[in-house]
Amino acid sequence: MRIGIDIMGGDYAPNKTIHGTILAHKELPPNISIILFGNKKKIVSELKKHKKSEDSFEIIDCQEVIDMGEHAIKSFKSKPNSSIAKGFEYLAKGKIDGFASAGNTGAMFVGGYYSVKAISGVLRPCICTILPKINGGVTVLLDVGANADCKPDVLYQFGILGSLFAKHVCGIKEPKVSLLNLGEEKTKGNMLTQASYELMSGTKDYNFIGNIESRHIFNSQTDVIICDGFTGNIVLKQAEALYDLVCERKINDSYFNRFNYEIYGGTPILGLNKPVIIGHGISNEIAIKNMLLLAKDVIEAKLVNKIKENID
Repeated sequence: MRIGIDIMGGDYAPNKTIHGTILAHKELPPNISIILFGNKKKIVSELKKHKKSEDSFEIIDCQEVIDMGEHAIKSFKSKPNSSIAKGFEYLAKGKIDGFASAGNTGAMFVGGYYSVKAISGVLRPCICTILPKINGGVTVLLDVGANADCKPDVLYQFGILGSLFAKHVCGIKEPKVSLLNLGEEKTKGNMLTQASYELMSGTKDYNFIGNIESRHIFNSQTDVIICDGFTGNIVLKQAEALYDLVCERKINDSYFNRFNYEIYGGTPILGLNKPVIIGHGISNEIAIKNMLLLAKDVIEAKLVNKIKENID
Protein backbone atom coordinates (compact mmCIF):
# COMPACT_ATOMS: atom_id res chain seq x y z
CA MET A 1 0.00 0.00 0.00
CA ARG A 2 1.25 3.48 -0.92
CA ILE A 3 -0.22 6.54 0.82
CA GLY A 4 0.57 10.03 -0.44
CA ILE A 5 0.56 13.12 1.76
CA ASP A 6 0.75 16.81 0.91
CA ILE A 7 3.59 17.89 3.19
CA MET A 8 3.08 21.58 2.39
CA GLY A 9 -0.61 21.61 3.35
CA GLY A 10 -1.82 23.08 6.63
CA ASP A 11 -1.18 26.11 8.82
CA TYR A 12 1.84 24.50 10.45
CA ALA A 13 3.43 22.83 7.44
CA PRO A 14 5.99 21.48 6.88
CA ASN A 15 7.05 21.13 10.54
CA LYS A 16 3.89 19.47 11.88
CA THR A 17 3.19 17.49 8.71
CA ILE A 18 6.68 15.98 8.77
CA HIS A 19 6.46 15.24 12.51
CA GLY A 20 3.03 13.64 12.10
CA THR A 21 4.22 11.59 9.15
CA ILE A 22 7.14 10.27 11.19
CA LEU A 23 4.74 9.28 13.98
CA ALA A 24 2.49 7.50 11.47
CA HIS A 25 5.49 5.74 9.94
CA LYS A 26 6.28 4.25 13.35
CA GLU A 27 2.75 2.85 13.73
CA LEU A 28 2.04 1.69 10.20
CA PRO A 29 3.04 -1.84 9.11
CA PRO A 30 6.33 -2.08 7.16
CA ASN A 31 4.50 -3.00 3.95
CA ILE A 32 2.90 0.47 3.82
CA SER A 33 4.91 3.23 2.16
CA ILE A 34 4.33 6.96 2.68
CA ILE A 35 5.08 9.20 -0.30
CA LEU A 36 5.81 12.84 0.53
CA PHE A 37 4.74 15.59 -1.89
CA GLY A 38 6.41 18.95 -1.33
CA ASN A 39 9.54 21.03 -1.45
CA LYS A 40 12.32 18.44 -1.15
CA LYS A 41 14.84 20.82 0.40
CA LYS A 42 12.41 21.78 3.17
CA ILE A 43 11.33 18.17 3.68
CA VAL A 44 14.90 16.91 4.07
CA SER A 45 15.68 19.78 6.44
CA GLU A 46 12.72 18.91 8.66
CA LEU A 47 13.55 15.21 8.61
CA LYS A 48 17.06 16.00 9.82
CA LYS A 49 15.63 17.97 12.75
CA HIS A 50 13.82 14.79 13.81
CA LYS A 51 16.90 12.66 13.08
CA LYS A 52 14.92 10.71 10.49
CA SER A 53 16.58 9.42 7.34
CA GLU A 54 15.10 10.63 4.07
CA ASP A 55 15.47 7.06 2.84
CA SER A 56 12.46 6.18 5.03
CA PHE A 57 10.19 7.90 2.52
CA GLU A 58 9.81 8.51 -1.18
CA ILE A 59 9.94 12.25 -1.81
CA ILE A 60 8.29 13.88 -4.83
CA ASP A 61 9.80 17.34 -5.24
CA CYS A 62 7.13 20.00 -5.78
CA GLN A 63 8.22 23.62 -6.14
CA GLU A 64 4.75 25.15 -5.93
CA VAL A 65 2.28 25.41 -3.05
CA ILE A 66 -1.45 26.12 -3.07
CA ASP A 67 -1.92 28.36 -0.06
CA MET A 68 -4.89 28.07 2.27
CA GLY A 69 -6.61 31.25 1.07
CA GLU A 70 -6.17 30.76 -2.67
CA HIS A 71 -9.05 30.26 -5.09
CA ALA A 72 -9.47 26.50 -5.43
CA ILE A 73 -10.07 26.08 -9.18
CA LYS A 74 -7.69 28.82 -10.34
CA SER A 75 -4.82 27.68 -8.13
CA PHE A 76 -5.22 23.99 -8.98
CA LYS A 77 -5.10 24.72 -12.71
CA SER A 78 -2.36 27.36 -12.56
CA LYS A 79 -0.04 25.40 -10.26
CA PRO A 80 0.44 21.95 -11.85
CA ASN A 81 3.68 21.46 -9.89
CA SER A 82 2.08 22.14 -6.51
CA SER A 83 2.08 19.44 -3.85
CA ILE A 84 -1.70 19.02 -4.17
CA ALA A 85 -1.79 18.89 -7.98
CA LYS A 86 1.16 16.51 -8.16
CA GLY A 87 -0.39 14.27 -5.50
CA PHE A 88 -3.58 13.97 -7.53
CA GLU A 89 -1.55 13.26 -10.65
CA TYR A 90 0.03 10.28 -8.92
CA LEU A 91 -3.34 9.17 -7.52
CA ALA A 92 -5.03 9.33 -10.93
CA LYS A 93 -2.21 7.27 -12.49
CA GLY A 94 -2.39 4.63 -9.76
CA LYS A 95 1.08 5.42 -8.42
CA ILE A 96 -0.40 5.85 -4.92
CA ASP A 97 -3.45 4.19 -3.37
CA GLY A 98 -4.72 7.21 -1.46
CA PHE A 99 -3.91 10.91 -0.99
CA ALA A 100 -4.19 13.01 2.17
CA SER A 101 -3.78 16.72 2.92
CA ALA A 102 -4.54 19.27 5.62
CA GLY A 103 -4.19 22.02 3.05
CA ASN A 104 -6.67 24.01 0.98
CA THR A 105 -9.93 22.05 1.29
CA GLY A 106 -11.40 23.58 -1.85
CA ALA A 107 -8.34 22.64 -3.88
CA MET A 108 -8.50 19.10 -2.53
CA PHE A 109 -12.16 18.83 -3.50
CA VAL A 110 -11.54 20.33 -6.94
CA GLY A 111 -8.48 18.14 -7.42
CA GLY A 112 -10.43 15.04 -6.57
CA TYR A 113 -13.35 15.99 -8.79
CA TYR A 114 -11.22 16.82 -11.84
CA SER A 115 -8.41 14.28 -11.45
CA VAL A 116 -9.92 11.03 -10.16
CA LYS A 117 -13.53 12.13 -10.76
CA ALA A 118 -16.73 11.10 -9.06
CA ILE A 119 -17.92 7.51 -9.08
CA SER A 120 -20.40 6.93 -11.88
CA GLY A 121 -23.87 7.46 -10.45
CA VAL A 122 -22.78 9.65 -7.53
CA LEU A 123 -24.70 12.90 -7.79
CA ARG A 124 -22.53 14.95 -5.42
CA PRO A 125 -19.37 13.81 -3.62
CA CYS A 126 -19.56 14.96 -0.03
CA ILE A 127 -17.65 15.33 3.22
CA CYS A 128 -18.61 13.62 6.45
CA THR A 129 -17.45 14.03 10.03
CA ILE A 130 -17.52 11.84 13.11
CA LEU A 131 -19.26 13.06 16.27
CA PRO A 132 -18.91 11.29 19.63
CA LYS A 133 -21.98 9.71 21.21
CA ILE A 134 -22.56 9.99 24.94
CA ASN A 135 -22.69 6.17 25.16
CA GLY A 136 -19.17 5.79 23.78
CA GLY A 137 -20.02 5.21 20.12
CA VAL A 138 -19.86 7.60 17.18
CA THR A 139 -22.29 9.22 14.78
CA VAL A 140 -21.45 10.01 11.17
CA LEU A 141 -22.74 13.42 10.00
CA LEU A 142 -22.88 14.39 6.31
CA ASP A 143 -22.63 16.62 4.39
CA VAL A 144 -20.58 19.12 6.41
CA GLY A 145 -19.70 21.74 3.84
CA ALA A 146 -19.13 20.46 0.32
CA ASN A 147 -22.71 21.00 -0.89
CA ALA A 148 -24.42 24.00 0.66
CA ASP A 149 -27.53 23.53 -1.50
CA CYS A 150 -28.96 20.07 -2.09
CA LYS A 151 -31.95 18.43 -3.71
CA PRO A 152 -33.87 15.52 -2.17
CA ASP A 153 -32.23 12.87 -4.37
CA VAL A 154 -28.81 14.11 -3.26
CA LEU A 155 -29.73 13.81 0.43
CA TYR A 156 -31.15 10.38 -0.27
CA GLN A 157 -27.84 9.28 -1.75
CA PHE A 158 -25.92 10.72 1.20
CA GLY A 159 -27.71 8.05 3.21
CA ILE A 160 -26.02 5.37 1.11
CA LEU A 161 -22.58 6.98 1.34
CA GLY A 162 -22.86 7.57 5.09
CA SER A 163 -24.08 4.05 5.79
CA LEU A 164 -21.20 2.49 3.89
CA PHE A 165 -18.65 4.66 5.68
CA ALA A 166 -20.20 3.87 9.07
CA LYS A 167 -20.27 0.15 8.35
CA HIS A 168 -16.93 -0.47 6.68
CA VAL A 169 -14.72 2.17 8.32
CA CYS A 170 -16.36 2.87 11.68
CA GLY A 171 -17.28 -0.78 12.24
CA ILE A 172 -21.02 -0.26 12.83
CA LYS A 173 -22.69 -3.47 11.67
CA GLU A 174 -26.17 -2.23 10.78
CA PRO A 175 -26.09 1.58 10.70
CA LYS A 176 -29.32 3.42 11.41
CA VAL A 177 -29.87 6.54 9.31
CA SER A 178 -31.75 9.70 10.31
CA LEU A 179 -32.59 12.98 8.56
CA LEU A 180 -31.72 16.16 10.50
CA ASN A 181 -34.87 18.23 10.87
CA LEU A 182 -36.60 20.69 13.18
CA GLY A 183 -39.07 18.06 14.34
CA GLU A 184 -39.44 14.29 14.40
CA GLU A 185 -42.75 14.17 12.54
CA LYS A 186 -42.51 13.49 8.80
CA THR A 187 -44.58 16.60 8.03
CA LYS A 188 -42.08 18.89 9.77
CA GLY A 189 -39.35 20.93 8.08
CA ASN A 190 -38.97 22.78 4.82
CA MET A 191 -39.68 21.55 1.31
CA LEU A 192 -36.25 19.89 1.07
CA THR A 193 -36.54 17.82 4.24
CA GLN A 194 -40.17 16.87 3.62
CA ALA A 195 -39.40 15.67 0.09
CA SER A 196 -36.26 13.88 1.28
CA TYR A 197 -38.22 12.12 4.00
CA GLU A 198 -40.65 10.76 1.40
CA LEU A 199 -37.76 9.39 -0.68
CA MET A 200 -36.04 7.81 2.32
CA SER A 201 -39.15 6.23 3.81
CA GLY A 202 -39.30 2.54 3.04
CA THR A 203 -35.98 2.46 1.20
CA LYS A 204 -34.08 -0.80 1.02
CA ASP A 205 -30.75 0.92 0.36
CA TYR A 206 -30.21 1.61 4.06
CA ASN A 207 -31.96 1.49 7.44
CA PHE A 208 -33.81 4.81 7.61
CA ILE A 209 -35.45 5.40 11.01
CA GLY A 210 -36.87 8.90 10.51
CA ASN A 211 -36.16 12.50 11.46
CA ILE A 212 -33.87 13.61 14.26
CA GLU A 213 -33.78 16.97 16.04
CA SER A 214 -30.43 18.66 16.63
CA ARG A 215 -30.80 18.38 20.41
CA HIS A 216 -30.53 14.59 20.09
CA ILE A 217 -27.41 14.48 17.91
CA PHE A 218 -25.12 13.39 20.75
CA ASN A 219 -27.46 11.11 22.71
CA SER A 220 -29.51 9.38 20.02
CA GLN A 221 -29.48 5.78 18.88
CA THR A 222 -28.92 6.74 15.25
CA ASP A 223 -25.57 6.14 13.55
CA VAL A 224 -25.75 8.34 10.45
CA ILE A 225 -27.29 11.83 10.25
CA ILE A 226 -28.08 13.34 6.85
CA CYS A 227 -28.31 17.05 6.05
CA ASP A 228 -27.24 19.61 3.45
CA GLY A 229 -23.70 20.97 3.66
CA PHE A 230 -24.81 24.40 4.91
CA THR A 231 -26.59 22.91 7.93
CA GLY A 232 -23.94 20.28 8.55
CA ASN A 233 -21.12 22.83 8.58
CA ILE A 234 -22.95 24.90 11.20
CA VAL A 235 -23.40 21.80 13.39
CA LEU A 236 -19.72 20.90 12.99
CA LYS A 237 -18.53 24.43 13.85
CA GLN A 238 -20.78 24.49 16.91
CA ALA A 239 -19.32 21.18 18.09
CA GLU A 240 -15.81 22.61 17.63
CA ALA A 241 -16.81 25.74 19.55
CA LEU A 242 -18.21 23.61 22.39
CA TYR A 243 -14.89 21.79 22.68
CA ASP A 244 -13.00 25.10 22.69
CA LEU A 245 -15.18 26.36 25.55
CA VAL A 246 -14.57 23.19 27.54
CA CYS A 247 -10.81 23.62 27.07
CA GLU A 248 -10.91 27.32 27.97
CA ARG A 249 -12.73 26.52 31.20
CA LYS A 250 -10.14 23.79 31.92
CA ILE A 251 -12.79 21.08 32.20
CA ASN A 252 -11.34 17.59 31.99
CA ASP A 253 -14.17 15.30 30.94
CA SER A 254 -13.75 11.96 29.19
CA TYR A 255 -16.72 12.57 26.90
CA PHE A 256 -15.93 16.15 25.86
CA ASN A 257 -12.30 15.17 25.33
CA ARG A 258 -13.56 13.04 22.42
CA PHE A 259 -14.53 16.22 20.56
CA ASN A 260 -10.83 16.87 19.95
CA TYR A 261 -10.33 16.88 16.18
CA GLU A 262 -6.83 15.42 16.64
CA ILE A 263 -8.34 12.03 17.48
CA TYR A 264 -10.02 11.67 14.09
CA GLY A 265 -7.32 13.28 11.97
CA GLY A 266 -9.44 13.88 8.91
CA THR A 267 -12.32 12.68 6.79
CA PRO A 268 -12.65 11.12 3.34
CA ILE A 269 -14.36 12.81 0.43
CA LEU A 270 -17.10 10.26 -0.17
CA GLY A 271 -18.04 9.47 -3.75
CA LEU A 272 -14.69 9.80 -5.56
CA ASN A 273 -13.05 7.02 -7.57
CA LYS A 274 -9.97 6.99 -5.30
CA PRO A 275 -9.50 7.48 -1.54
CA VAL A 276 -8.95 11.18 -0.75
CA ILE A 277 -8.60 12.32 2.87
CA ILE A 278 -8.76 15.92 4.02
CA GLY A 279 -7.61 17.18 7.42
CA HIS A 280 -8.19 20.31 9.48
CA GLY A 281 -6.06 23.29 8.48
CA ILE A 282 -4.80 23.70 12.05
CA SER A 283 -3.70 20.06 12.25
CA ASN A 284 -0.80 19.35 14.58
CA GLU A 285 1.43 16.27 14.44
CA ILE A 286 -1.13 14.05 16.22
CA ALA A 287 -3.88 15.00 13.78
CA ILE A 288 -1.56 14.42 10.81
CA LYS A 289 -0.63 11.00 12.15
CA ASN A 290 -4.27 10.04 12.59
CA MET A 291 -5.14 11.39 9.14
CA LEU A 292 -2.65 8.94 7.62
CA LEU A 293 -3.95 6.10 9.79
CA LEU A 294 -7.47 6.89 8.60
CA ALA A 295 -6.24 6.81 5.01
CA LYS A 296 -4.92 3.31 5.64
CA ASP A 297 -8.28 2.22 7.13
CA VAL A 298 -10.26 3.64 4.18
CA ILE A 299 -7.99 1.93 1.65
CA GLU A 300 -8.04 -1.39 3.53
CA ALA A 301 -11.83 -1.25 3.82
CA LYS A 302 -12.05 -0.88 0.03
CA LEU A 303 -14.64 1.81 0.65
CA VAL A 304 -14.52 3.09 -2.92
CA ASN A 305 -15.38 -0.37 -4.27
CA LYS A 306 -18.18 -0.73 -1.70
CA ILE A 307 -19.69 2.55 -2.88
CA LYS A 308 -19.41 1.51 -6.53
CA GLU A 309 -21.25 -1.74 -5.76
CA ASN A 310 -24.11 0.12 -4.06
CA ILE A 311 -24.57 3.09 -6.40
CA ASP A 312 -26.52 2.76 -9.64
